[in-house]
Amino acid sequence: MAIIYKILPEALWQAAQRSGSFAGAAIDLTDGYIHFSTAGQAVETARRHFHGQRELLLVAFEAEALGDALRWEPSRGGDLFPHLYAVLDPALALWVKPLPWAGGQHDFPEGWTA
Repeated sequence: MAIIYKILPEALWQAAQRSGSFAGAAIDLTDGYIHFSTAGQAVETARRHFHGQRELLLVAFEAEALGDALRWEPSRGGDLFPHLYAVLDPALALWVKPLPWAGGQHDFPEGWTA
């Protein structure tokens, strides 16, 4: 079971839960797909795209549950990143954890291994 992660502001996730769907953050809407990261990519994603941001969440999903709309495409440095070309059902989340900003970096959950 491949687990992938979405980093996003808590307010966006709360709105998605209320509406029952998530079309993406601003960058996702601009790019035409919802950006995800693997465990090995999430720390760098947080550093590059969310540096200094507070009130973020780390949301885990089973990749297979997202179906054929999930594509693995080359991005930074040729790494394959998961991109979802569909609206996301927040009910598919395996878990949601806070991603606090502390000591000049985001503090990933205890036991996080990249």
